Amino acid sequence: MPKSDGQKLKILYIRDYLERNSGPEHPVQAGELMEYLESLGIACERRTLVSDIRALQDYGLDIVSVRGPAGGYYIASGSFQIPELKLLIDSVQSARFLTRKKSRSLIQKLLRLCNRYDESLMGRQVVISGRVKSMNESIYYNLDAIQEAIAANRQITFQYFDWDMYHNQRFRPGPYEASPYALCLDNENYYLLAHTKRHGVTHYRVDRMLKIQLLEAPPGPLPGAHGQGPGGLRKEGLPDVLRGDGAGQAPLRRPLSRGGL
Repeated sequence: MPKSDGQKLKILYIRDYLERNSGPEHPVQAGELMEYLESLGIACERRTLVSDIRALQDYGLDIVSVRGPAGGYYIASGSFQIPELKLLIDSVQSARFLTRKKSRSLIQKLLRLCNRYDESLMGRQVVISGRVKSMNESIYYNLDAIQEAIAANRQITFQYFDWDMYHNQRFRPGPYEASPYALCLDNENYYLLAHTKRHGVTHYRVDRMLKIQLLEAPPGPLPGAHGQGPGGLRKEGLPDVLRGDGAGQAPLRRPLSRGGL
């Protein structure tokens, strides 16, 4: 790495190293930081290291300096506190609409938001729930596509299926065309509130939707709702009671909000 480029990036490497390797019980000494930077081909003196630490503190990073022979630097608080991360991880673990593979992937990303000592501690506590999980790997991308359609005021087309007693997908006839209005998490499943010529005002289980594509046509007005305008559909404009999707599902229990992701 050219010397000039390394010096420009030095303060970022210091921040990243402290975020991943420091904690109240594990302060990082100046010598350790300097050795790390030298391993990257970045020359660093103790005087300039102290100046970089102060610049990060001025930027808002909560870096604590510990004096003494065993002293050093550590980040006292990151973007998330450990109880907050544990809450998010527990939510991912128990989410039925996520597959086991996606649950593990999201949990690993959440664990990377804390230092390696807390990551190791919390990682030992992670157990993917034995409860029923979705088998549709595409739900993560379905949510993104639906949200994009809602934001862009466009209709969508998709295929819809049910699971039979042998865990095989059974597709309903023909592709569906729908005007999407909102997403809602209810009874641990994601639902799309939409209007279609086939079913009128209804909702669809997002984990039973496949091959979602955006159409150029804008969505039509939601029957029975008010508040539709240039700013979009307001929460108070949504119907309080929605029909099922034809698969024997109960109406949604809570009002929906537009773009409920």
